[in-house]
This record gives sequence, C-alpha cells and structure tokens, in this order.
Amino acid sequence: MPQPDGYRLSDYRSPTPDGVVGAETVDTPAVQALLSPGRLIPIFVQRLERSTLPGGPWLQSKPYRQIPGSVWLPNVGVGAPDPATLAWFESQLDRLTGGDRSRDLLFYCLSDCWLSWNAAKRAVLLGYARVHWYPTGIDGWMEAGLPTEEAHPLPPPAAPTP
Repeated sequence: MPQPDGYRLSDYRSPTPDGVVGAETVDTPAVQALLSPGRLIPIFVQRLERSTLPGGPWLQSKPYRQIPGSVWLPNVGVGAPDPATLAWFESQLDRLTGGDRSRDLLFYCLSDCWLSWNAAKRAVLLGYARVHWYPTGIDGWMEAGLPTEEAHPLPPPAAPTP
C-alpha cells in the first residue's frame, strides 16, 4: 500500500502502508523495548462520537483496552479534524511532552487502522522528532498476551461552533 500525499479521509479500517515518512514503524518487541526506559508516551487514538449537547462528552458504545500507561486522545487521527480538535491535539502533545519535541511518542489504534497513521503523520508535521507508529496496535499487543488496562478518553476539546 503506497503512502498517500495527504491524510486518509475515509475507510479508516483497511490495510495501511508500511510506514509513515519521518516516523519509525515498530512491532510489538520494539514497543516493549521503548516502554522499558519510561521515556515513551503511548497514545491511543481510537475514534469516538460526541454528544450533541453543548460541551457534551464522548459517547463510548463499548469498552476499549489500551497499553498500560497510555493516553487516549480520540479523533486526533481522523483525516480532516475540525480546528478545535487540531488545537486540542497540539496542546495535549505539548502538555504530555512538557514542550520537548524530542520525546518519544507512540501512536497506535487497532490493526489495519489509518487513525494511528494519520496521527503519527500529523505529529511529525508538528515537528516531533521521535514519532513511532505501531500498525498492529492494541490488537497486536493483546495477541502477544501482554497486559492491558481499560481505556478512558481524555475530556474532549470544546465543541466546534456551528
């Protein structure tokens, strides 16, 4: 699968390219090795719908599992996020890294999921130097029999104004 010039805008659950330009593609043993020094920030990017109520929460139809210690930033991997979601993504990365763009960031979702590919590409374009993409995601992690924890999304960004 060739890498697109832009972001994947639809059909997020389909085969992905072998890599992301500017990021390192990693497998399960590499993720384990990166986690051991404690410098890696694992970021789960599964998509969620939002309530239509003003300032409404994420709507989670089923529980999700994540790599222990991960931060769940929903919707930051959609192809064309609204400006509020983009600003939220940038501010969350800045908060998580303490402004250090050389921190190791790991983006993952499910296997065959473009959301993590898009989010990794977006982080590279924001100037993060040590971006890692885990294409098999939580599915590969669980298939390896590794521990997980229940995922809880961070509160959503301000709802876009109509």
